[in-house]
Order: sequence, then structure tokens, then C-alpha cells
Amino acid sequence: MTSTTSKPPTAAAPSATGPARQLPLALRRLLHAREAGVFAALVLLFLLGTVLSPTFAQSDNLLSVGQQIAQIGIMAVGATFVILNGEIDLSVGSTYALSAISTGLLISDGWNWPAAMLAGLAVGVLAGLLNGLAVVALGVPSFIVTLGTLSVFRGVALLISDGAPISLSSSQPGVAEFNLLGQGRLFGVIPMQFVLFAAVAALGVVLLSRSRFGFNTYAVGGNQEAARLVGVNVKRVKLTAFVLSGFTAGLAGVLGLSFLSYVQGVTGQGLELTVISAVIIGGAALFGGSGTMWGTVIGVAFIGLLQNILNIKGISSFWQTVVTGLVIVAAVAADTWQRKRKTRA
Repeated sequence: MTSTTSKPPTAAAPSATGPARQLPLALRRLLHAREAGVFAALVLLFLLGTVLSPTFAQSDNLLSVGQQIAQIGIMAVGATFVILNGEIDLSVGSTYALSAISTGLLISDGWNWPAAMLAGLAVGVLAGLLNGLAVVALGVPSFIVTLGTLSVFRGVALLISDGAPISLSSSQPGVAEFNLLGQGRLFGVIPMQFVLFAAVAALGVVLLSRSRFGFNTYAVGGNQEAARLVGVNVKRVKLTAFVLSGFTAGLAGVLGLSFLSYVQGVTGQGLELTVISAVIIGGAALFGGSGTMWGTVIGVAFIGLLQNILNIKGISSFWQTVVTGLVIVAAVAADTWQRKRKTRA
């Protein structure tokens, strides 16, 4: 999955049009035209929320939104690298569950929580590595590979847990400390999950926009053959992207266990669609080579605020799924229209 153009992180932002013109100069420099449009939509969505509900803009509600989007956001950071390479990872929801169950089983077996957590993260890294190796070594399309591992990882999670849920009790040694990762609040105010999401996103921004790996990611996604001809190790770049996706999915799974103290084999079903949606809504091209980490963060925030508004208004979860799907279609349609316009120009 590749396109014919590349956009290195050091490239100058295109001239802003439409909503982008209304943004301050500093934001226009930070965001490209597509991300600026999404940011403008995010601002409008926030204003809509304040009009529809007097409680929407209250700090407690916004902090709750921050906690709710943290796990999706962490996974979206890793998924951004995969999508920018022109690939896809459909297995992140299953990796999430497998890492969470592995961590929960080890804690239940008496492991101290830091060691169990590291093991859970290692499971995520291994899952990403297997996906990457199948893509770069065997040449199988990532859609097919991760569609298969979606079932494989889910099946392994069910097998090692015997299909039974895993519950952690605060009376177990170390569980109370482990739960602080998901339930604690920095300074008693800011959810720790959101703090971790912010840290992961910041690292993602630096890695994508300030490192050679980030430059190579855009090059591979923009034109794989051209990247190879100028000396980029295409296989290594793609493999690293899948490993990062597996790691962030594993981290999100560990945080999910820490937050709920509960996990089962079917946990995380459908998360892959929400994660990919956040990246695409944030301005990343589905076929690679275009997008930013800032855009992904905006996409995650957009989905979080949209779901929060729908919840506040008591909209059925079924309709929420419909609305989210329509937003995804609109985002992809906007990307397609923008690409066609650039081609004609």
C-alpha cells in the first residue's frame, strides 16, 4: 500500500485554505492544511458541546474525557507509524487483550507487578514483531497478516485464560500499587492514564518529526521503491513500525487491566477500528506518506469529545456507532477529494 508522493517531516506546510486561514500563525505552522481543518472541527465540536450541556465544559467532565481517550490514544500513536508506512494493523485490539491477560495471570500467580507489566509489554512487542516479520519477510499484505493475527492473538488469549475472566483484588500483594497506573491521579487531579498518553504522544511527535526513522517513515509511505533506491532500509522501517504498534497496544492493555482490575478474552474487540479511525480522522492518508502525530492526537480528541457529547445527550450506543462510522467515511472522502485536487493542480 503506497502512494506516489512523500512528505518528509521537515517539509514546509502547504498554504492554508478554508478553516486553516482562521487559525493563528503559530498553529498554522504547527498543523498542515488537513490537520488545521480537523482542529477547526474539534473547536466547533467543543463549542457545540458547551451549548448542548452546561456540564460539558466543566473540568470534571473534560478530565473524564481525557481518561477515556488515553488508551485509544496510546494505541493510535503506534498505529500512526504503521499507516504512514502504507500498511495497516488490524490486530491491535487482540494484542491489547493478550497483553492484559498475560499481565493479569502473572500477577495472580504471584509475580510482582513491575515484572508482570514488563512481561505484558514484551508480549505486545512480540506480537508486533510477528506481524512485521510476516509482512517484510514473507511479503504477505499487512491487511491479510493482521486480519489473521487478529484471530490468532485473540485465540491465544482465550486459551491461556481458559476463557475465564481474570479479576485482581486489592488484597493481593502489589495490586493496589499496580492499580495506581490506571486509577491514580497526578497531584490528585489529572488522571495518570492521560499523563501517560501525553508522554507517549510527545515521544511519538519527536520520533516522527525529529528523527531519521521518522523521515524514512514518510519516504517509505510516499514511494517505497524510491526510498529503497536512495538507501532507506524499507524492511527495517516497516518492521520497527509494527513493533511500535504492538508495544503501544500492549501498554494500553496493561493500563486497561490496571484501571478495571478485570480482563477477559473478548476484551478489546473492535478497538482496532476506533484506533484506525482516530488516525484517519486526524489527517493521515490511508495509503501512507501523509499525516502527522499532532493530527492523530486531534483525531483522538475529536472521537472522545464526540462520544462524550452523545453520552451526555443520552444517545443510544447503536446510534453512536452509526455517527462514528459516518465521520470516518467523511474523513476518508475528504482525503480522497484533497488528493484529486492536488493531482489536477
